[in-house]
Amino acid sequence: MTNKKQTFLLTGCAGFIGSHLCEVLLEDGHKVYGIDNFDPFYDKQIKVQNMMGFSKNKNFHFLELDLSVLKDYKEFPEQVDFVIHLAAKAGVRPSIENPIAYVKHNVLATQLLLDWMKQSSISKFILASSSSVYGNNKEVPFKEEDNVDFPISNYAYTKKTCELMTHTAHALYDLSALCLRFFTVYGPRQRPDLAIHKFTDKIFNDQPITLYGDGTTARDYTYVDDTIQGILRSINYLNQNSRVFEVINIGNGSPVDLNQLVNSLSIEIGKQPKYKRLPMQPGDVNLTYASIDKARHLLGYKPNITLEKGLNRFVKWYKVNN
Repeated sequence: MTNKKQTFLLTGCAGFIGSHLCEVLLEDGHKVYGIDNFDPFYDKQIKVQNMMGFSKNKNFHFLELDLSVLKDYKEFPEQVDFVIHLAAKAGVRPSIENPIAYVKHNVLATQLLLDWMKQSSISKFILASSSSVYGNNKEVPFKEEDNVDFPISNYAYTKKTCELMTHTAHALYDLSALCLRFFTVYGPRQRPDLAIHKFTDKIFNDQPITLYGDGTTARDYTYVDDTIQGILRSINYLNQNSRVFEVINIGNGSPVDLNQLVNSLSIEIGKQPKYKRLPMQPGDVNLTYASIDKARHLLGYKPNITLEKGLNRFVKWYKVNN
């Protein structure tokens, strides 16, 4: 981060990644206006707890808002240097059951936010996109220039749509923007519905973990500190460059299959899991695998946390908080 103190509008501030980013920005002396709507996808109290470490910081201002129903922007701050848009309705499988909600909270909300930025002459924007946009891409590792016109979930197409909307704002209004495609972020405060958190909970409580498919599906697990590093380096990049637009993978560059993940996790916990195997679910991809060459070149990004180290940190956090 640069020494210059800035004012950030950060959506999704109470979530997993957002709360970690809030902490770092505030520790660096920046001012943060945090927005969250406490979407009922999981328990509001988890999100409230996520913010406990910084909610009383004098440079933090919380706004409980639903971006998808904004009629005016009276509650928004008058002066903002930078917008980081992490908020989204999450979940691949639920998006198949309720696509309209995902269009509303991901696509419409993003457009309304971009409209406000135009009105307020705010020119720096980071969008949280997702590896889901790659679908079942046959070329590995996944590169930013790959064709992503074949999503296999509603969540994925809403994320791709948000990238397109961001590029349109860049083309029309000189918005400087980076769309960061996150790859399976994990670590302390990870959402309870995600695999590592869910598996850990089941193993500790001697309940069977559900594995979909034969265990050979693989994910590019990225520890949250590395994801935050990617965001911070993106802030620096936009502070140093104007009228730019880039799509950048923020991953680990080393996919791990499901069987290996469960084995590594059980070693950290010190217990053997019980299994329940089911067929692959609609919307699930076979593999995510990030090429991080572009992130290295443009941002100086370098993931530092191995899976073993990351799982060790997560399990320690879980033991303290459960």
